Amino acid sequence: MSKSFASAGDLAEKKITFAEIGRDLYAFTAEGDPNSGVIVGDDGVIVIDAQATPVMAQLVIDRVRQVTDKPIKYVVLSHYHAVRVLGASGYKAQEILASDTCRAMIAERGQEDWESEFARFPRLFRSAETIPGLTWPTVTFKRSMTLYLGKRRVELRHIGRAHTAGDIVAYVPDANVVFSGDIVEYKSACYCGDAHFTDWPATLGRLDGVKADALVPGRGDALVGRDTVAEGIALTRDFLRDLYEPMKRGVARGAPLKACFDEATAAMRPKYGAWPIFEHCQPFNVARAYDEAQGIDTPRIWTAERDRAMWAALQG
Repeated sequence: MSKSFASAGDLAEKKITFAEIGRDLYAFTAEGDPNSGVIVGDDGVIVIDAQATPVMAQLVIDRVRQVTDKPIKYVVLSHYHAVRVLGASGYKAQEILASDTCRAMIAERGQEDWESEFARFPRLFRSAETIPGLTWPTVTFKRSMTLYLGKRRVELRHIGRAHTAGDIVAYVPDANVVFSGDIVEYKSACYCGDAHFTDWPATLGRLDGVKADALVPGRGDALVGRDTVAEGIALTRDFLRDLYEPMKRGVARGAPLKACFDEATAAMRPKYGAWPIFEHCQPFNVARAYDEAQGIDTPRIWTAERDRAMWAALQG
């Protein structure tokens, strides 16, 4: 292998921000690292996405305690990826909620994903020794579920396959605010290693139809104002199109994976190359897009061994 993953060398600490984006609604962001969301209600708190370790979860808890002393009742997992779920135990919440599909994916590939992500992006797993094991949701649902924090209603919805097959969003009707997980990214590259490219644009269309006043994406700054929310959704849609269309053309003409990778990356780099984690994600994005363009509907499971083999092939 001629060089390591770009993410392996990403060691710089990121500046954390904790901003109120609606009444008692907060975005925990960190310059392109995974975001968390916070919903404060009458009698408790919901945290959206747990961070990667209990020690990193404490960074979210510390910010929550700056604005409320109400208990953290629920942790909601937008999807199954290790950087989103493995810190859940740190909150000591009453329940951990996710979609049925998310839980099934943890059972099917959660351990492999943990090992894969940790090997290629170790900085995101600070104090990994504090992780007690896989995170298992205690409550799941198929399409939708409603939570109440006193009078504050929070709707959890599976609106279609996108970043993974099990993605959900959280919607707070009284403020018209959405927490989207990695269905939307803002000026940060999408990770598409487990994506459904054919479905994702339609899922974005459903989200766009909400006309939210604010949205917390999976990565990047919180989006405040309807125009900014629409921009974030449009940029995500553009990124997916600019990645998947070259793959479809390459597969149609019988091009090998490396040729498709080189062509797509050269075309995308001028627009997206400066976005956080572009170089980290691109090999995995191209590999998944290449598979889907060949008709492989269910993403193949990433393992540390498969990561290395794919990366070596793209360096050859």
